[in-house]
Amino acid sequence: MDELTAEFEAERGRLRGLAYRMLGSAAEADDAVQEAWLRLNRSGPVDNLAAWLTTVVSRVCLDVLRSRKARHEEAFDVVPEPVADADPAGEAELADSVGRALLVVLDALGPAERIAFVLHDLFAVPFDRIAPVLDRTPVAAKKLASRARQRIRGTSPLPAADLARHRRVVDAFLAAARGGDLTSLLDVLAPDVVRRADAAALPAGAALEVRGARAVAEETQVFGKRARFAATALVDGAVGVVVAPRGRLVLALAVTVEGERVAAYEVIADPARLAALHVTLLSA
Repeated sequence: MDELTAEFEAERGRLRGLAYRMLGSAAEADDAVQEAWLRLNRSGPVDNLAAWLTTVVSRVCLDVLRSRKARHEEAFDVVPEPVADADPAGEAELADSVGRALLVVLDALGPAERIAFVLHDLFAVPFDRIAPVLDRTPVAAKKLASRARQRIRGTSPLPAADLARHRRVVDAFLAAARGGDLTSLLDVLAPDVVRRADAAALPAGAALEVRGARAVAEETQVFGKRARFAATALVDGAVGVVVAPRGRLVLALAVTVEGERVAAYEVIADPARLAALHVTLLSA
């Protein structure tokens, strides 16, 4: 048993990372890994332990995802203000290491698509081993992963040069917001920049629209703590921002770039509007 325990512990980190990508929740990922350990204890030594554990954890995660869908429940409750206090350090590190934008787009996939994509594209598991997890043929599993890939890897109508420029500007805006750097914010905001927002994104009584670089920059300094949980992504085909504590989308910024500056941005927080957004990954 000591040897089996040691072998399992050697796999724990990989299994936790696998389950976290499948579920988007550190607590649920830990539960899935613990369930695999309990099943291993009942079964005793197995051939190809790494493959066996991967299969077990994947099946447990698939059951969790299907249960969520059947109950029509969100993976997490909506994160209340202040957002910066809502992300435990351990989970924040996990989300940062995986990529918050990736977690957001994975959350939009169906259970089988998500499992197939994570196993194949992120952990290089062959389709003949993915198929039994999903009770599908290898060909069907491959189609699920391909469909997920198409939904995750977005395209933009912008020419490549414009897309790269917009990303550079939005990245600079995010960096300045994270640092609370007023000078850098003023550099990246157009003089007549406009910030609009859903009421759900703002404290009670805050203006739904703010105009002018100084006013927008000073406001961003105050609310810039949200930028800790932000990542660039394609939002409806344009370079924007997703804010995702614990990997769950709570805000999105639709950004308008003109030249080398942010000309306007809208903070989207209404649940119906968030659900209607098409969020995909920017290519590296």
